[in-house]
Amino acid sequence: MSDSILLHVEGGLARVTFNRPAYLNAMDFEMGGRWRDIAREVTGDPAVGAVILDAAGPAFCAGGDVVAMATSGAGGEAVTATAHVIHEGIRTFALSDKPIVAAVQGAVAGGGLGLMLAADYIVAAESAKFVSKYANIGLTPDLGVSTLLPAAIGQRRALQLLLQDRTLSAAEALDWGLVAEVVPAAEVPARADEIADFWLSNATAAFGQAKRLVRVGADRSFADNLDDEAASIGARFDTPESQMRVAAFAAASRKAPPKENA
Repeated sequence: MSDSILLHVEGGLARVTFNRPAYLNAMDFEMGGRWRDIAREVTGDPAVGAVILDAAGPAFCAGGDVVAMATSGAGGEAVTATAHVIHEGIRTFALSDKPIVAAVQGAVAGGGLGLMLAADYIVAAESAKFVSKYANIGLTPDLGVSTLLPAAIGQRRALQLLLQDRTLSAAEALDWGLVAEVVPAAEVPARADEIADFWLSNATAAFGQAKRLVRVGADRSFADNLDDEAASIGARFDTPESQMRVAAFAAASRKAPPKENA
């Protein structure tokens, strides 16, 4: 089994770790297949309630391994085929009912932005940097960047990042809405663990369904989204977990003193 991406599952938590630190975790052909296979495995496991996406070494992900592409002798058809494989993994994670937190350090470049944005909540180190670099090497966005990036920060800002040789600092990424939190580098792993623990120790399935509803909603009609919302909340209401929580909320509300009119 390849060790280009590590997978550890314990206590309902799946930890997916990019593990090519010598190459800044850039994805080569083999790593792309490993990414897709892990996405299938994790999202198909009913015991998994939350996912942490992190990386070994000084960088989160430098996107595609351009050196490997240039020296492999492969042509455009092979690059397209590999992109389809990686895209399947991104789509599988993003549209699943597993909430994902990304723990980001160092550089995030090119397709690494799309892999990062497959996560639902992103914690970045103060030293993290975010850059496109596609046009610098004469290529176009892949790995979901043309869709996920504008969805996160808006079309105009996405174009600024894609059409200029611009690097965002972690503070700018936070201001633009690209990441959810910025913390000191040493605190990134613990903060990601804390977020995943919160999901797992509360209404885990409800978090997953909320994530799924938001992710799939952009590709459907408003009417279809409303139908899905109605079906989902009804299904959740009938679960023992929700029945217990709803009953506790109702009991606490009945005990609360009435508010005085202003």
